[in-house]
Amino acid sequence: QSQLVESGGGLVQAGGSLRLSCTTSGFTLATYAVGWFRQAPGQEREGVSCISSLGGVTDYADSVKGRFTISRDNAKNTVYLQMNSLKSEDTAIYYCAARARPTMTCLARGSPVDYWGQGTQVTVSS
Repeated sequence: QSQLVESGGGLVQAGGSLRLSCTTSGFTLATYAVGWFRQAPGQEREGVSCISSLGGVTDYADSVKGRFTISRDNAKNTVYLQMNSLKSEDTAIYYCAARARPTMTCLARGSPVDYWGQGTQVTVSS
């Protein structure tokens, strides 16, 4: 069974950092573009950042530019989201998603995705 698995979420104080990881079972992530999305309570899910299959193209939501960095290690079948200078408004469930294309759009509403992870909770206390 093909699935994505996120890890690395937790509770952190404002200004702190977390690194999320997304790995797979059942398929090789290297041929997929990957995106990170988040959903806060009472809000719609939104795209945070995405990266092309080879890692050469990245995109970020304006709200996280300069604070978050997406990267991938295809040898480890893993995509990362380094989150620095966290704010209370970053509190959400974070999901990774994979698209069977070299690149993907993740910032537009309804961005197509082939696989979703189950999510990991990030809570930033002020």
